[in-house]
Amino acid sequence: MPSSAVRTFSDPDDYAAAIRATKAEVAVTGRGRFAAEIIRIDLHRLWMQRFSDNLPRIGHSAATSGRAIISFRTQPGPSLLAGAAEMQPTNIVRCSEGSSSFQRSSGSARWGSISLPVEDMVSVGVAVGGCDLAPPSDTVIVTPAPAAMSRLQRLHAAAAHLAEEAPEIITNPDVARGLEQAMIEAMVACLGPSEDREDSFMKRQHAIVMRRFRRVVEENPEQPLYIPDICKAIRVSERTLRMCCQ
Repeated sequence: MPSSAVRTFSDPDDYAAAIRATKAEVAVTGRGRFAAEIIRIDLHRLWMQRFSDNLPRIGHSAATSGRAIISFRTQPGPSLLAGAAEMQPTNIVRCSEGSSSFQRSSGSARWGSISLPVEDMVSVGVAVGGCDLAPPSDTVIVTPAPAAMSRLQRLHAAAAHLAEEAPEIITNPDVARGLEQAMIEAMVACLGPSEDREDSFMKRQHAIVMRRFRRVVEENPEQPLYIPDICKAIRVSERTLRMCCQ
């Protein structure tokens, strides 16, 4: 069932233990009183997290096998390194499945993550973007088109705002499904081929699906039509049909 939670922390160990889909450790390297927050949103298959912490620290994480994870900064700030690479609000870190990684901050940091089961990430990569989104063998930094990255950032922030101000909305299955589909499309737009190629491919694929859909409807004007039967007739998954119709 879709859900969300907002938690604050004053202990780095409690903070690390609450990070979803990883086994994490956090070592604070600066002086001061530690304060952190995690906003967690679980939709149907997609998980989102949004983090903030206020002191320089080193984080070590071992990603849980079975999920494909991406992460990115949600706001500019002091240096934040993923391994040896600088994380920016304009780029995305693609994590390898089940890998260990280090993240080092030189001050306050705000960042977020999105994850899907690996089989779902592979499926939407092919269906929506025409690309291979299986987790890479090593951590990879991707710099998406600015418009695509901006949309992902906006959706991620809007979901976090709902979790803080109106969490009951997220528990509505239809709302959660719509948010999940929008987030998946935004993520694939960031990770897939270049914008022009992606738009052209998606338009062609959507046009084919919609032509088949209309033909099924027109050929059965007097019959009740159910989504599983329609999907079988036009040879696409229910998820793909919903995305095309959206």
